[in-house]
Amino acid sequence: MAAGEPGAVEDGGRKGGLRTALGGLTTRGRSFLAAGLAAAVCAYVLGQGDLLRVGLLLAVLPLVCVTVLYRTRYRVTGTRRLSPSRVPAGAEARVHLRMENVSRLPTGLLMLQDRVPYVLGPRPRFVLDRVESGGRREVSYRVRSDLRGRYPLGPLQLRLSDPFGMCELTRSFSAYDTLVVIPRTVPLPALRLAGEASGYGDGRQRSLALAGEDDIIPRGYRHGDDLRRVHWRSTARHGELMVRREEQPQRARCAVLLDTRQIGYQGAGPDSAFEWAVSGAASALVHMLERGFAVRLLTDDGNAVPGEGTDGYAGSTQESADSAGLMLDTLAVVGHSDGGGLSRAHDVLRGGNEGLLIAFFGDLDEEQTAVAARMRQRAGAGVAFVLDSAAWAGDESAGGAADDRLRRLRESGWTAVPVEPGDELPELWQLAGGMRTDTPSAPSGGPTGFAGGWS
Repeated sequence: MAAGEPGAVEDGGRKGGLRTALGGLTTRGRSFLAAGLAAAVCAYVLGQGDLLRVGLLLAVLPLVCVTVLYRTRYRVTGTRRLSPSRVPAGAEARVHLRMENVSRLPTGLLMLQDRVPYVLGPRPRFVLDRVESGGRREVSYRVRSDLRGRYPLGPLQLRLSDPFGMCELTRSFSAYDTLVVIPRTVPLPALRLAGEASGYGDGRQRSLALAGEDDIIPRGYRHGDDLRRVHWRSTARHGELMVRREEQPQRARCAVLLDTRQIGYQGAGPDSAFEWAVSGAASALVHMLERGFAVRLLTDDGNAVPGEGTDGYAGSTQESADSAGLMLDTLAVVGHSDGGGLSRAHDVLRGGNEGLLIAFFGDLDEEQTAVAARMRQRAGAGVAFVLDSAAWAGDESAGGAADDRLRRLRESGWTAVPVEPGDELPELWQLAGGMRTDTPSAPSGGPTGFAGGWS
């Protein structure tokens, strides 16, 4: 019963046969049937005609209820609507169910039960009184999950009961919906860092269509065009007014790298280091899209968000809201990778200048620190949020190694920020905006430290 798509159940249909209907006898119905048979046997043995009539009445009543319920024919349709269908972890969504009797006969007592995963809460159950022909009933319930993911809702089960409670028949709708629980995102402060370089920053860089006057590709004159932009040489050649193309805005680029290596994180659950990194990556990409950047999301195994723009960046050819939704849906189901290194991500970044690179790293050993240092050479500016497994596990003995990794990242040009348990990303984001590392290790001719500028 997807939102807006009706599902139909013909209760009392012959699917499953009479044997299935007899299997729907309730405890009360089975008790009546057993008592009736026992009374009939005793009446036959004792020769008591009155007892026999009582026994037959007790035995026949549940059988009559089964037959009537089995032969009752009416149709019930239902729709489900999620509001909203995508929610952050820890937020509630409301599920609206709408039942309609499209047959000519009124229904009896209806019991509804929707199937939901246990992480979303208890299984909702509703009891609906008699629904007249053409009538409808609407009910709703709430679902909530602290764990991100994609959760199926449905199919809806409809249980029909007779007035005496002797028999219950269950039918199921065939359709179901999917609730997407995305990572939590937090608003980040808009920062503009010193040393902003051309080509990065707020995405307002502009470039001409082609390099020189002789290489200009004009277009036909349109009503309202400034006559000062008429290209007379092309006009003479084409025999109609031609104007120079306007300068086209070139969006600044940003790559968000999420380290998903299982060996880089310890613990599990909503408060684990890995979930913090996923939430941080989600917050960063939403913020950068809102600031006008063309963003792509990468993981340590080199995978990017499916369905991204033709130039490899989501948001460059799509609306920002659609781009953010696409990447958040990907982060909703991202899990640990079995890989042990960052080399695949480095190979992807080696393909070109990524502009601004924002990375969320787990625990880095000496080898992976060197790979991360080489990544920085492929970007105009780089910010790394480094989560240390020892700190998140409560082990302070490895603090010296973590400090050494941060120092090496900063020497390679990263703006490296350590992430401790309980840290909030907006404060760390502000801290990164105030940090600057001027080292000779930065790429020649390019910005140093965090000089790429970001906002």
